[in-house]
Amino acid sequence: MATKKFKCKVCGYVHEGKQAPEQCPLCNAPKSEFEEIVEKKGLDTSSNVYTIVYAAVMVIVVAFLLVFVSQTLKSRQDANVVNDTKKQILSALNIRNQSDVSGIYDSTVKADMLMKADGSLVAYDGEFNTSYNSEFKSGNLHVFTAEVDGQTKYVIPMNGQGLWGAIWGYIALNEDRNTVYGIYFSHASETPGLGAEIKESVKFQESFQGKKVVENGQAALKVVKSGKADKNSPYQVDGVTGATMTSNGVDAMINKVLSSYLPFLNR
Repeated sequence: MATKKFKCKVCGYVHEGKQAPEQCPLCNAPKSEFEEIVEKKGLDTSSNVYTIVYAAVMVIVVAFLLVFVSQTLKSRQDANVVNDTKKQILSALNIRNQSDVSGIYDSTVKADMLMKADGSLVAYDGEFNTSYNSEFKSGNLHVFTAEVDGQTKYVIPMNGQGLWGAIWGYIALNEDRNTVYGIYFSHASETPGLGAEIKESVKFQESFQGKKVVENGQAALKVVKSGKADKNSPYQVDGVTGATMTSNGVDAMINKVLSSYLPFLNR
């Protein structure tokens, strides 16, 4: 029979044997004051080691799950971003609220081109972009050629800075490369009800239709303070009421982009 250990609850004396002694040899406590010491087997769940190991395992498991979910959803998220970009380009072509965005885009937009220094266009053979700020900075000036009701349209991506953050959009031109067919704006963080109206107000975007973008070889389309646009001017558009800074950002964005595309617009 295996040897057991018994501990005196009075003085702490530990006795080894088959049973507790009749009397503690140190404090003379009776046998009833002894309790058997039962050694725990396996990992002590109350120990610091267990706590550290458990926490480490949980961190690894959670990290693995996050990576797995992220990778699983990434393709779907990327597809949604691409679809939203195509939706914005179609909005500039006055094609809105469509369920089959991808199908309509493929049948409407005929090519994604790049402008050369002399204003001519060459085919772009890279992946479809969902943000054109970096493309613009690197000198890749995209021009989308489209066909609407049998007529050729050109769509140019725009990017700039609003009051609180980035703004961007697309301007669609008729085949003469000088008359606005449609336009679309969006933003990252403009004020709801004010600067955000560059996106939310279809009326504001429609006010650009029919305006001219070039005069005497220079970019001429301009956004002015609300109520100050010359109604007889083919170049001026009223800004958003109460959002002067955002409107100024839109004006600066349009001027910057159109000035860069002058070789194409004047070709």
